[in-house]
Amino acid sequence: MAVPAKADGAEFRVNWMNLRDASTGKVLWQSNEDMSEPGVEHIARVPKKILKCKSVSREVNFFSKDELRKLRLEQRVLLNGTLLEEWFFEFGFVIPNSTNTWQSIIDAAPAQDMIPVSALSGNVVISTKFFDGNTLLNTSLVRIFYI
Repeated sequence: MAVPAKADGAEFRVNWMNLRDASTGKVLWQSNEDMSEPGVEHIARVPKKILKCKSVSREVNFFSKDELRKLRLEQRVLLNGTLLEEWFFEFGFVIPNSTNTWQSIIDAAPAQDMIPVSALSGNVVISTKFFDGNTLLNTSLVRIFYI
């Protein structure tokens, strides 16, 4: 069960994020928007060729005012509100007042299992919950449009 974050001014924010083709390292999408800002549905316009990658590297640069003992995230991919995929990632210890970069590799589903881009674009929302252990730091919602 998630315990709500302290209301004492704890600060955790995403400085920037990018998505790369994991096999070539080529950046396919990047944003300097704080996608961790809660209460806002963010928009990401991502090149549709990312759906052809066998693996995607997600790189997140973040700042934490507080020491975090066990930074982790739970990410859910929703299509029209229905859960498609769910991923869990652990970063671990974060030094207070530090900026860090976190890279994760996400493997694509087999080509025959892929949903057509026309059905995905604008209908996919990625819900990401950032935790310190069981303490919820914030929830991010990003709607994906494939261009």
